[in-house]
Amino acid sequence: MRLPPLLALLLSGLVLSPPAGAETLLARYEVQAGGFAVLRVEAAFELDGPRYRVRARLRTAGLGGLLSSGDQMTSVEGTWRGAEPVPDRYRMDGNWRGGRRRVAIDYAPGGLPLLRQIEPPNEADREAVPEALLRDTMDVLSALAKLTRLVALTGRCDTAAAVYDGRRRVDYQVRTEGLERLPREGGFGGEALRCGVESRLLAGHRGDQDPVEARQPLPATAWMATVAPARQPLPVRVELASRWFGSVRVVLLGVEAGVASVPSGQDTAQQRR
Repeated sequence: MRLPPLLALLLSGLVLSPPAGAETLLARYEVQAGGFAVLRVEAAFELDGPRYRVRARLRTAGLGGLLSSGDQMTSVEGTWRGAEPVPDRYRMDGNWRGGRRRVAIDYAPGGLPLLRQIEPPNEADREAVPEALLRDTMDVLSALAKLTRLVALTGRCDTAAAVYDGRRRVDYQVRTEGLERLPREGGFGGEALRCGVESRLLAGHRGDQDPVEARQPLPATAWMATVAPARQPLPVRVELASRWFGSVRVVLLGVEAGVASVPSGQDTAQQRR
């Protein structure tokens, strides 16, 4: 199952920040394509203090699990410079359709990402990202942490992020579109801040993609709201059009308190025994 850049960012970084002095919270989401559940996302987040940490798990479910198996863990650690995240290390480890996928990025002073590990290598099926496009970029989780923090501080979502995930270099623009009342679905219903999102791939398209088509902007809409027991806004719904899956929706299922971390694939297997 191939994830378009915007969907990969939204799924890898659907995050939740705990209130000061509280235990880490866990947010659970369902991803729907064509009206069917295809993916589940679980994300734990620590935003308070001078440092931040995020751990997120994405795995196939429902129809998606029948068509193609996949399980991915993503994590980042970093510091805050005002409202700007400054990542230190980013890791991704997963299996998709029987193939192992790994990314390890460390960040040098000055914001230059250092690609420590990439599996499979980009040369196998992807355009290389020029070094000139790497400086002052951040990972996908830090980009969503930035949006979450901005909405909490200002009540608006006007921001931008230059993202590099080891394979692709993508620009994101987010704009405030006002308040909207959403009907109850999953774990949320009520007033939410509507944010328009546009992603544009600058480099790193797959070899089987048309370069011009791959660089066309992709629009999406994300709704942010505060859901108990969280005290800060988090994504409660996301909608986007995908070149691969058609219409895609991401729906918040619920928020839990007192969870130490996102369960790993090994943890889940142990729970089943």
